Amino acid sequence: MIAPFVDAPQTARHVSLAEGCSILPPSTDRDMRHCIATLLVTLCAATSAAAQLAPFPAGMRTREIAVNGATLHVRVVGKGPAVVLLHGFGDTGDMWAPLAVALVRDHMVIAPDLRGMGLSSHPASGYDKLTEANDIAAVMDSLGVRHAEVVAHDIGNMVAFALVARYPTRVSKLVLIDAPVPGVGPWDELAHSPGTWHFYFHGPDEERLVAGRERIYLDRFYNEFAADPAKITEQTRAHYALLYSKPGAIHSAFNQFIAFDQDAKDNRALLARGKLSTPVLAIGGDRSYGATMGVIARVAFSNVTAAVIPNAGHWIMEEQPQLLVAAVRGFIAP
Repeated sequence: MIAPFVDAPQTARHVSLAEGCSILPPSTDRDMRHCIATLLVTLCAATSAAAQLAPFPAGMRTREIAVNGATLHVRVVGKGPAVVLLHGFGDTGDMWAPLAVALVRDHMVIAPDLRGMGLSSHPASGYDKLTEANDIAAVMDSLGVRHAEVVAHDIGNMVAFALVARYPTRVSKLVLIDAPVPGVGPWDELAHSPGTWHFYFHGPDEERLVAGRERIYLDRFYNEFAADPAKITEQTRAHYALLYSKPGAIHSAFNQFIAFDQDAKDNRALLARGKLSTPVLAIGGDRSYGATMGVIARVAFSNVTAAVIPNAGHWIMEEQPQLLVAAVRGFIAP
């Protein structure tokens, strides 16, 4: 998750998966039973909530696709021209269900979980975005897709940019949603603003601080980067907290951020060849990156359309799904 802080009210603090259990070994059998009961109740509630997320269209199938030392969990539905949907931190490919519903009638929709995130595997390396771009190219190859339109959000923007720069003939149109790209345009200024403190929050001690408190950590992003935190529902929060509490998940997520310096070097080298001609729609929430998305995109691309979604922070799909779906569909399937 890479948006700047917005001036949004705080919602009530939510219970983490481990809250109610001491971080020390239980001193009695009663303490042990209480701890186990608390965890089971919370896990069951989270699992139930997860089932209430917006569903993908009927007929969706999932594939586990081997790519470059990792295995990606990929959702596939529909027939026709391919559209690849790339998520970011705080989400998984599950975020794209409303857009998939709108596209499936005339497109093949492909929504992977990025390496180390969601239900994909957690390899020790490969979190630079050029490697992840190769992951997506391998997914396309596995599905027999030569060309695709790509829609991306947050860290997905960074993977999508690397994909277009590395394989320009394979991406026919690109949508970048509310996130900067390392090494492109005002990256240094944006990356070192107080609102992006989490770009540099990683390491073994940081992982120990977040372990068992993934819900608290994610809630900070949902609350502070949304125009209206209430739009990030309890079902959404519980669903992603459960996924990001999986073994290795936060470590892998932090690795996405650790790679930013290398990503910036790689992208500057790619841009030295000149601007890319791929048509781009750059979308920002008016309470987040807003019109800055167009500024960023025009540094790297020669054909850019910019749009600002009103009454939205960083989590535009959750906050203004109808407006976002209309903007994306109007661009990639006019």
